[in-house]
Amino acid sequence: MKEKSMEIKRDWERIVRRMEQLMRLKSFPVAFKMLENREDLSKIPFMRRPGHKITLCQMITLVRNFDWTVGIDLDDFMNPTCPSILGLTKVPEANLDGTFRSIVWVKTRKDARKYEESIPRLPLGKYEAVAMAPLAYKPFEPDIVLIYANPAQMMLLINSLQFEDYEVMQFFCVGESSCSDAIVRCYLTGKPSLTIPCYGERRYGHAQDEDMVMAVPAGMMEKALRGMETLYRRGIRYPISFAGAEQDLTDAFPLSYGGLKRLESLRGNDNRLLLGVTGGIASGKTTVANMLEELGPPIIDFDLIARKVVEPGTPALREIVEYFGRQVLQEDGALNRKAVSDIVFRDFEKRKKLESFTHPRIHEEFERQVREIAGKNPDVVIQVVIPLLIELNLQYMFHKILVVYIPMEEQVKRLAERDGITVEEAANILKSQLPIDEKVGYADFVIHNEKSPEDTRKQVRELWEKLQEIQGGKSR
Repeated sequence: MKEKSMEIKRDWERIVRRMEQLMRLKSFPVAFKMLENREDLSKIPFMRRPGHKITLCQMITLVRNFDWTVGIDLDDFMNPTCPSILGLTKVPEANLDGTFRSIVWVKTRKDARKYEESIPRLPLGKYEAVAMAPLAYKPFEPDIVLIYANPAQMMLLINSLQFEDYEVMQFFCVGESSCSDAIVRCYLTGKPSLTIPCYGERRYGHAQDEDMVMAVPAGMMEKALRGMETLYRRGIRYPISFAGAEQDLTDAFPLSYGGLKRLESLRGNDNRLLLGVTGGIASGKTTVANMLEELGPPIIDFDLIARKVVEPGTPALREIVEYFGRQVLQEDGALNRKAVSDIVFRDFEKRKKLESFTHPRIHEEFERQVREIAGKNPDVVIQVVIPLLIELNLQYMFHKILVVYIPMEEQVKRLAERDGITVEEAANILKSQLPIDEKVGYADFVIHNEKSPEDTRKQVRELWEKLQEIQGGKSR
């Protein structure tokens, strides 16, 4: 592990509070830090020393359930087993020769010696003390973070960590030393380590029947939160709602499981190519789409469709008025989009209700337009402009994704100029959106639109050539 500075590097309160909210954690995530100098314990705010002999398991529960900041050195440990795992002292001879663990945990000393050899340990003599505290209190920059959760919560955390740069999650259990499985293995590998709290941690550390524990490198917590928030937007949440063992699950299954026929119909079995076009606010999506349209690919604009499905007399508008009231209508009977936006901006449930009225109609009209265009030309490239394509998790519908990119500083400037607002107001608006740099990670193609129109047009021509090559490959 490389996180050795006491200086706070991250907004831990924001990270932890949001993660607690999404995971519904019952106890505090624990900031864990090994100190090379025991004198550094006195530099940590609100530090408590136990005043009696203690185990590592007890320390952890004092933090995650009592919200204490605690620290100990070798002299505070009740016996040498825990500190020897942390590299604070030598492994006792009774452990090495198999005596200690053969008393209770295994049949023979031979088994006990194998047991001891399997336990990962921190380097002897590298550290002199250990500090722990509730992470949200930002007491110090941790090396690792300990999270206790039930299996369903832990599965969500695993999914979140795997969302970017996927790796198989490793589970380890040497037996009666879960601190080595979680804490030490995380230190040694620099990767998350998952295990089950051992008997001692349940007996002395109050771990509950359903508890599991994961140690996460501090530098991976933001990645975990990004993954968790994205999964939340995609409907993967805790607590997990039950679809019903005796129900028809046709509508409950996500598209990736049960709606492939609809997806196949959208993409067609001809030579069409669907290009999803997205980007940030004021990045120039429409400009780029218009340039590409001049070369051939027609445009389907989700914003225009969204307006069409709520025109006066449409079923969607009728449902919106029935739910929100006539306050959302203009004098001419058209939808007052700003009034609706003001209502749903801070009310998640009302926003989801609005989406239930509009999204199915938008998708129906989108699919109708695709069928109409492809029916006239089965070799067509169709560009579909969707500002929130990534946020709405619609990338699966397209053969390729194009992100129109400008740096965030330029984005703020353009938005302020376009909408006649201050730079500060523009920056606040962007904070509510998925960062454009993150959108780039989903792209097959990126057009940089911060320079001259001529430069952008050159990139568009190059993109068109690539799309034609891809389409030619599809037809062979």
